[in-house]
Amino acid sequence: MSQNSHPTPLLYFVIVMCLFVGTVVTYKAATIDMGIWNPIVALAIACTKAVLVVLFFMHVRYSDKLTKVTVVAGFFWLMILITLSLSDYIGRGFQVAP
Repeated sequence: MSQNSHPTPLLYFVIVMCLFVGTVVTYKAATIDMGIWNPIVALAIACTKAVLVVLFFMHVRYSDKLTKVTVVAGFFWLMILITLSLSDYIGRGFQVAP
């Protein structure tokens, strides 16, 4: 890894600002009733923020290929688990309280 491949403080600042914006968007999305789309939107925002943290703060973007393959495999497994959870959640029959 060469010295030029390290992130700059400006890049860290931009990523932190993106994470702050993502937190505000998460809060605003939680206050809006989107019906069945609430958990999907929340998970999409959370996964986006997690990818930013993994890529830049954990330096996976600047790592070797084996580390990247390991991280991609972990996210692939996470997507499988999220898909199974959402299919269960969406497939339930919603009952309205009397």
